Amino acid sequence: MAKVIAGTLAYTYGSAEVGTSPVSLKELEDLKVAVGFTAEDVQYLRKAGAVLESQTRQIVEHWRSGIIASIPNLARHSRTPAGEPIPKYLAQSNLRFEQWILDTCLRPYDQDWLNYQQEIALRHTSLKKNQADGVESTAYVPFRDIAAFVAVLNDTIKPYLGYGPASADEVDAMHRAWCRSLQLQIALWSRLYMDLAKAKNEW
Repeated sequence: MAKVIAGTLAYTYGSAEVGTSPVSLKELEDLKVAVGFTAEDVQYLRKAGAVLESQTRQIVEHWRSGIIASIPNLARHSRTPAGEPIPKYLAQSNLRFEQWILDTCLRPYDQDWLNYQQEIALRHTSLKKNQADGVESTAYVPFRDIAAFVAVLNDTIKPYLGYGPASADEVDAMHRAWCRSLQLQIALWSRLYMDLAKAKNEW
């Protein structure tokens, strides 16, 4: 999928356009320990990726059209300041949203992955939001909205994990690995917001 959305759709994973994360690999390892993320979780995320790969479009449509669209304080972040839809922005960011599912499950959590966590955070703050697609929308997505919505992402992904041949125990293990990864990612994204808090409030 990365080849499909590269370039014009601003998916820059592993490229020179992505800066280096201020978080060290040692700090990443410490965070993994803090959330209980293990080598077993890596294996179950790989299995989850195999199950979810053919469902990413359906999942993102569920999140965006079925949930976010009905919550005004979330939906506004992909609309104009006047509240008008921006179809191109939604379509392109949806493709990146799909790719994020696969990156969560299938990428090694190495320096490139760590760097892209910083890029994801940047694109939700006033430092880079709207720039990737050249649109005019909200200036930033408050961290509180992102942190709160993680609970929805975790709850709603589990039924999709059950669409494969995995046993109930394996689905539970895949889901547990997914939840630990998202907790890890939200911790990484929070660093940039905490830095911004010194100058402006984007909570």
